[in-house]
Amino acid sequence: MKVLQIVPSISLVYGGPSQMVLGLSEALANQGIDVTILTTNSNGDAGQLPLDVPLGIPIQQKGYQIIYFPCSPFRRYKFSLDLLKWLINHASNYDIAHIHALFSPISTAAATVARYCQLPYILRPLGTLDPADLQKKKLLKKIYGNCLERANLLGSVAVHFTTEQEAKISHRYGVKTNDLVIPLGVNLPDYFPPVGHTRQQLGIANDVPLVLFMSRIDPKKGLELLLESAEKLAKKGVEFKLVIAGSNPQDPIYEKKIQEKITNSCLAKQTAITGFVQGELKLGLLQDADLFVLPSYYENFGIAVAEAMAVGTPVVISQGVYIWPDVQKAAAGWVTSMDIEDLTNTLDEAIFNQNERQKRGQNARELVVKNYLWPTIAQQMINAYSHFQ
Repeated sequence: MKVLQIVPSISLVYGGPSQMVLGLSEALANQGIDVTILTTNSNGDAGQLPLDVPLGIPIQQKGYQIIYFPCSPFRRYKFSLDLLKWLINHASNYDIAHIHALFSPISTAAATVARYCQLPYILRPLGTLDPADLQKKKLLKKIYGNCLERANLLGSVAVHFTTEQEAKISHRYGVKTNDLVIPLGVNLPDYFPPVGHTRQQLGIANDVPLVLFMSRIDPKKGLELLLESAEKLAKKGVEFKLVIAGSNPQDPIYEKKIQEKITNSCLAKQTAITGFVQGELKLGLLQDADLFVLPSYYENFGIAVAEAMAVGTPVVISQGVYIWPDVQKAAAGWVTSMDIEDLTNTLDEAIFNQNERQKRGQNARELVVKNYLWPTIAQQMINAYSHFQ
């Protein structure tokens, strides 16, 4: 089976949802699927990805290939005429396309081309059909959605949602769709830094509870809720260290606002801001953390939550993170409403109960092994591709 994965960009600037295409492609390739990723060289405000190979040439990766196309004529919107020309010329060579992101010009155009070329395609909205997300640039999205995405939804063989909740609440512009609910995946790390090494790097004592927020610094992530709750706990004399790992190159003003808020509060001495992390530092933080916290207002999946659970770290998440029913059912952490008092009380309980943290951390890892490993996800996806091609 030959599968196309089409995504506007896989740059780290755009976060986990785009990066997940790499994990999925590797997992599919490991099970014998011929996978090609089509994407652009967009890298946010930095311009283009620094590639040492000509654009438009397949780059061999871990069993699959990526073809990067130059952004032209609209770099800001991750649009590429070259990608669309390639798709027109090669669509007949593939069995199905998996198109990631709506309201992105290249994904919108790619779906239109696939339909024209009679190539079956699955759409993955990445949370863009969430009513809360549709409030951003509301009028523009209403026009764009009705004029362009409605036809793409209607023409798709399926719409890929990552949780039941995402499928339940998503707006379809009056179109009846085939809903495909398959979560995202993670890999269990094959290497761990020495336990406590990352704490030592950040000057955090082993007996001080480490509370970790690791995500994009964005208003939807509920970081301001977390800071207010953390302030209340600090004023009560609760001992902990809050580590904020993340950045947002696309909204440096908001990121600076958060930094100033912390600097001017009682949390200044109890908080470490690392910026964007990856590799050993990221893994070390996830491993050494006593709690992983993500109180998002809405989150169609929450891949960082799954990454934390994969290393046995219990999580505290809001009901806006749509994998919360799984977390609650497995007792893999704590689930709160998006309310400061509820979040504060939950954090207070979790910080003071080491035995319960350990128990829920073990449950968290078991949940990931059962439901969220890439080989499992890949097999579900292959079954879907086979059904819809």
